[in-house]
Amino acid sequence: MSRPFRLRASALTVCAILLPALLTGCGEDDDRGEDLTEQQLDWQDCPAPSEAQGGGAAPSPLPGGRGEWSCARMKAPLDWDDPDGDTIGLALIRARSSGPADRRIGSLIFNFGGPGGSGVTTLPAFGQDYAALRTRYDLVSFDPRGVGRSAPVTCLDDEQLDAYLQQDATPDDAAERTELVDGTEKFNAACEKNSERVLPHVRTTDAARDLDLMRRVLGDDTLHYFGISYGTELGGVYAHLFPKKVGRAVFDAVVDPTQTAEQGSLGQARGFQLALDNYAENCVSQAEECPVGDSAQDVKDRIARLLRDLDDKPLPGIFPRELTQTAAAGGILQALYSEEFWEFLTEGLDQAYDGDGTILMALSDSMNGRGENGEYSNLLAANIAINCADDEPRYTVGDVERLLPEFRAASGLFGEYLAWGMVGCTDWAVPGAAGHPDVHAPGAAPILVIGNTGDPATPYEGARRMVQALGEGVGVELTYEGQGHGAYNSGNRCVQDAVRGYLLDGKVPKAGTVCS
Repeated sequence: MSRPFRLRASALTVCAILLPALLTGCGEDDDRGEDLTEQQLDWQDCPAPSEAQGGGAAPSPLPGGRGEWSCARMKAPLDWDDPDGDTIGLALIRARSSGPADRRIGSLIFNFGGPGGSGVTTLPAFGQDYAALRTRYDLVSFDPRGVGRSAPVTCLDDEQLDAYLQQDATPDDAAERTELVDGTEKFNAACEKNSERVLPHVRTTDAARDLDLMRRVLGDDTLHYFGISYGTELGGVYAHLFPKKVGRAVFDAVVDPTQTAEQGSLGQARGFQLALDNYAENCVSQAEECPVGDSAQDVKDRIARLLRDLDDKPLPGIFPRELTQTAAAGGILQALYSEEFWEFLTEGLDQAYDGDGTILMALSDSMNGRGENGEYSNLLAANIAINCADDEPRYTVGDVERLLPEFRAASGLFGEYLAWGMVGCTDWAVPGAAGHPDVHAPGAAPILVIGNTGDPATPYEGARRMVQALGEGVGVELTYEGQGHGAYNSGNRCVQDAVRGYLLDGKVPKAGTVCS
């Protein structure tokens, strides 16, 4: 791609596949003067995901066959500064509580991050992981504004995205730098042309106000919330805006709210380098011979050599596309998100050394939201739109060139890739809101903040800074000594017991608890 999207943490129309029962106007309603807090949600069987949500089949029955997923649309103001003006429709999904009615606490709302990920498709995919929480909560998630079926941001079509993502994201000379800038400008112009109406209204502060409306429409006095990755930033912004409405909340894989886009990208360069170091050490420590290197350093050296070679001569990928240096870097990054993906990284590297880029390209496609059928979700478009609406700085080629030595020092493999990603908001149609989010939330109820020491995308230090930024008596830090992006879904019993104890029984863990 012409640049990586911010890893906070993937022609689209919202009308395409929605069932008529869920429609009231193609995702953009024009009712005015309506008291949106009094709306009644019309829960229906969920349709198959739209192209913007990533496609596929309708969600499977709930674990154990107890109940079904149901979907609805909630009206929200297009512009929260004009709450009586035009509305948009936000897509929701719900699984009703499985426990006795007199034990039900309320709704537990999930945001799985991105930004740009569809909660409507993600929650059912991980339903089994949260089955214990369903004993006392309705599990609810949603497509945030600009995402999936919620007034999705549209930029390039599938064919254009294929070409766009084949471009070089780490330019080596003036011609390649010009191509990078030109590709960025064309992408951003397409977003403005196709999504001008919604682009000014996809900031995290807008989504936080949507959350509070959702809380009220669902009938809860306070917001019970589980935020993962970018979802922790959204949760922190909510706590700042509505501190007295925070219920039981968990932040997992925590975004550092004190950092600018530059600092966040630099932190990710260090984080992914650490993950690569850990992967390499793990590969050579196995009983079986590591097929991609004789030592940890050899593993990393061979990967670096592969990427250099791909810059000059791409490998056959998924026909008719080739595995470029950029696609390979993206595939490696995707595999480093989770220790469960390390075996696929090993297979992909071994395959690439034999001249076949299929697996690494499939991993790269996954990160970019491309399905096997060649159709893209709007993950990439929404990610860029939300980040650019949030982040005030606008970085130039000159800024990146000045910062490259620092990024290379942070990661010889990923530094340049993540540094050049910062030009993505150049000439964006909407000004950025702030240098970093405000999450200060004095008076809010305790929020459990979980940091993972081996997290590549949201480095561990961000959890402590989130605790400090939330303010005294709000953030409660828990450390997980593990690998991958996030802690609860790692299966670690200590982490899960702490989360369940808090969400289900209100038992706040001791600050500084360490799980390993």
